[in-house]
Parts: sequence; C-alpha cells; structure tokens
Amino acid sequence: MPSIRIDGPYELYFTSHDQGEPPHVHVDREKMAAKLWLKPISVAYNLGFSRHELRKIERLVEDNVELCMRKWNEYFGT
Repeated sequence: MPSIRIDGPYELYFTSHDQGEPPHVHVDREKMAAKLWLKPISVAYNLGFSRHELRKIERLVEDNVELCMRKWNEYFGT
C-alpha cells in the first residue's frame, strides 16, 4: 500500500486495487476515512470527518497535489 508522507495527523495512501480508477488518495485519521479525487480535487466519499476538517484535508491535498500525482504515476507507471 503506497503511502504519501505529509506531516500531520493524516495517513494518505492509495492501493494496488485503485489501478484503473482516476488518480485519488485515501485519507485516514483514527476511525475516520475519506477518498479524494486529484483532478479536480473533490471528495469522493467521507466517513466521519466534520465538514470543517474535510475542508482542511482538501486544502492539504491541494497543497500537495503534485506530490500525490507523482507518487500515483510512479506506482502505476502512467
């Protein structure tokens, strides 16, 4: 499971099963989870994050979208 190292309380990653889907990241913290598409950045699903925290996560992904895309392309060879 490739993870993307970003300082903070969130775990960002994608899985080998995600191949064939548009580029995205999964974001976990404690028992909460979300999936965000990278192009354009938008929430695919949210399980437990407050609206305020989800906006914070969207900004975090937006600030690191180039890193996320690079990791995605390196892993899937696209």
